Amino acid sequence: MVAGEKADVVVVGAGPAGCTAAEHAARNGATVILLERRKEVGVPVRCGEFMPQLDEVRKIFPQAEDVSSLFDVPADLRSMEMDRIRIYSPHLRHFEIPFQGYTTDRDRFDQHLARKAEKAGARLITGARVTGLEASSVLLGEERVEAKVVIGADGPLSVIAKSLQLERSWDLCPAMAAFAKGDFEPVPEMYFGSISPGGYAWVIPKKDGANVGLGVSRLYAKGKLLDYYHFFIASRKLSPGPASGKMVPMSGPISKTVSGNALVVGDAAGHVMPVSGGGVPIAIICGRIAGEVAADAAQGRRPLMDYEQEWRRQVGAPLATAMRTKRIAMLAFGSQWRLEWAMRLLGPRRMGKAIRCRSVLP
Repeated sequence: MVAGEKADVVVVGAGPAGCTAAEHAARNGATVILLERRKEVGVPVRCGEFMPQLDEVRKIFPQAEDVSSLFDVPADLRSMEMDRIRIYSPHLRHFEIPFQGYTTDRDRFDQHLARKAEKAGARLITGARVTGLEASSVLLGEERVEAKVVIGADGPLSVIAKSLQLERSWDLCPAMAAFAKGDFEPVPEMYFGSISPGGYAWVIPKKDGANVGLGVSRLYAKGKLLDYYHFFIASRKLSPGPASGKMVPMSGPISKTVSGNALVVGDAAGHVMPVSGGGVPIAIICGRIAGEVAADAAQGRRPLMDYEQEWRRQVGAPLATAMRTKRIAMLAFGSQWRLEWAMRLLGPRRMGKAIRCRSVLP
């Protein structure tokens, strides 16, 4: 039970953004309650589980501070190391993009972050379904928790953001993924074109199989997500297990992430790379900023609005560049021929720039 409890900072959502925010708020001297609606952190897994290596994170977000301490990932959470990504055009022409990364087990990865938050002093409560925010009270049905500062890290359909009347991503893309057992080449594959309109399909290898899935943009998809998914796995002759779905915000950060005594971070704030849908590194970087500023604000040391300024300083420019690239790509998404032509024109070097949130022009 949490009824009537109070804390300096209440974090809603125990994904990478929420766990990191809770950890650093606690480290910064705040009393912290971390609320997670699922009974087990990280379960079920709803992503491809691909992570960039530390050097790639530095390349993508050169203004982010002290990333080495944020991404000190234990060896047992690294399933398979990779040095390139293979991208397929609509006509199945492939491009090899040098990129250093690894796959992980997201359930165990998120649980690792939750343990770090608890070790720092945050109190984790699972099975806590937040229904809204009222002034300084986080609502859980008839119960409520009082907070000086609230951090909404509760995903793209954020209850906290809705309560604050903050905008939602205008391009919420449905995606689904599953795990297929087998032996796969240690190269992540991304498929573009009509197989996944406005998005891409993927095969991301791990030690004992691969994550397979796809995401589509509702701006371009004419069919159902499940139909695209079944067609893709049939075309690759895969037999994955049960699939899980999610929504991915693909329109860049929302314009305002702070309101009153609350802020949003991670998917709730649109902290996702618009060209790839990758969000874990940004969530962790912005989660630390959110936690530190929230703790300071709760203790009267600085205004909560510093969070908005600081995350934009550290990751805002690359995300804005990636959004410009996405807008250019949207001109080609509606036509197989245009997309094929555009990908051949870009070639591996410029595609590598796009993946790293850098300008592809010239």
